[in-house]
Amino acid sequence: MVLIAAAVCTKAGKTLVSRQFVEMTKARIEGLLSAFPKLMSTGKQHTFVETESVRYVYQPLEKLYMLLITTKASNILEDLETLRLFSRVIPEYCRSMDEAEIADNAFNLIFAFDEIVALGYRESVNLAQIRTFVEMDSHEEKVYQAVRQTQEREAKNKMREKAKELQRQRMEASKKGIKSPGYGGGGFGSGAGFTPSPIVGDSANLSPEISKPSFTAIQKPTVPAKAMKLGSKSRDVESFVDQLKSEGEKVVSPTINKSVANTKLPHASTEPTEDVHMRQEERLLLRVGRDGGLQSFELHGLITLRIVDEKYGRIRVQLENNDTHGIQLQTHPNLDKELFKNKCQIGLKNPSKPFPLHTDVGVLKWRFQSQEESNIPLSINCWPSENGQGGCDVNIEYELESEDKELNDVCITIPLPIGCTPVVNECDGEYTHDPRKNVLLWTLPIIDSSNKSGFLEFSATATPGDFFPLSINFVSKRPYADIKITEVHLVDDNSPVKFSTETVFFTEKYEIV
Repeated sequence: MVLIAAAVCTKAGKTLVSRQFVEMTKARIEGLLSAFPKLMSTGKQHTFVETESVRYVYQPLEKLYMLLITTKASNILEDLETLRLFSRVIPEYCRSMDEAEIADNAFNLIFAFDEIVALGYRESVNLAQIRTFVEMDSHEEKVYQAVRQTQEREAKNKMREKAKELQRQRMEASKKGIKSPGYGGGGFGSGAGFTPSPIVGDSANLSPEISKPSFTAIQKPTVPAKAMKLGSKSRDVESFVDQLKSEGEKVVSPTINKSVANTKLPHASTEPTEDVHMRQEERLLLRVGRDGGLQSFELHGLITLRIVDEKYGRIRVQLENNDTHGIQLQTHPNLDKELFKNKCQIGLKNPSKPFPLHTDVGVLKWRFQSQEESNIPLSINCWPSENGQGGCDVNIEYELESEDKELNDVCITIPLPIGCTPVVNECDGEYTHDPRKNVLLWTLPIIDSSNKSGFLEFSATATPGDFFPLSINFVSKRPYADIKITEVHLVDDNSPVKFSTETVFFTEKYEIV
């Protein structure tokens, strides 16, 4: 068959969406579409009508028509089968069959139409494949957005670490009665200039927005101004760090433990990588009620492949899938699905075609949703109770639900009323009260089978509802889904290839509401 065009029209003849599959002038297609309502005959059950040159095949959809324009030489049975597929695509993207809904989803419909017909000929696809292809259309954009968000998150976390380190150094200096190191007594006044301190460490992980100055230079004021002192209460440490950032200064503390810093940044890796590098990333979105009950659970996983040497472009990756949660895996459309289904191997459909070089290619992704509380990796139980003295006694406990999990840099953020100072009576781990943000931070460097449960007890002048929502953050080098990358080999001679892997499982949002 040769399909000239597909269109969605109203019963009055108004064209809402039209897609041409062969070269044709605008005047010609407009003439064909405008002639369709005049050829319709009432009281007949035909689903097609012919003219001297073309055939109109149509199907009513409530107040609309799904219309195909084909040549008279096309097979009418194939035309009707294609028409039915077009008619099934429209409800996939439009909740109602009206003009406004069709107009709002016009581009999605056009993308779907293009998956059905190419150059006037029907493609061998079904509805599920069309849905998958349209969803994967923006995969590179999603990867780019994820990388950008990762860089921003890394930069924010790194600047917080530097701010804490500067504050600690300032407090130690004030206790010893000496000036803070590196800055002396200079300020931003008319008589004293600011000399940037030497750059220490590596700031390559900072995003461009952080590492670049927001303005070119600070002009010297024309009138004398009071010098800024590190001990001044008018400016806190964060504002000072912001000033350094605005000047393009890359401040890195020489005393920070790099291994700890890298653990707190789930997307940063300083380990050496091979020419073939695989990254397995999982992010968790979790919402639990304060009285118990799982409200939402979503796990998103992605495996990316990066190749830097062209001699390793034509490879296959062997996976080992021991997952018991029932997670559904989905490979990229360019991969051989039968190879993955039968041998659990990742390889291109065309074995002679190499993978792209110097770029992170998403090859496998998964999404897991559940309503079973047993799937929660770390359960939190918060019990606030009024003490009869105008305040509350709060007991919070955590428990690691699976002993094979290992969670790092766990931080439980507990909101507090403005001006409230909690009195901590018992704490497993460490706690910090941040009066500026009105939160109590309960931190634990690691939770595993050796300390699978812990307890925090404090009192505060507040009501029981003031301590919600609780926010939990953690990272882990052990994946949630038991999927492992076991080996990589060349397609030509099946010889093994040396590769490196990186695994990170972290919480994007975990709340007790």
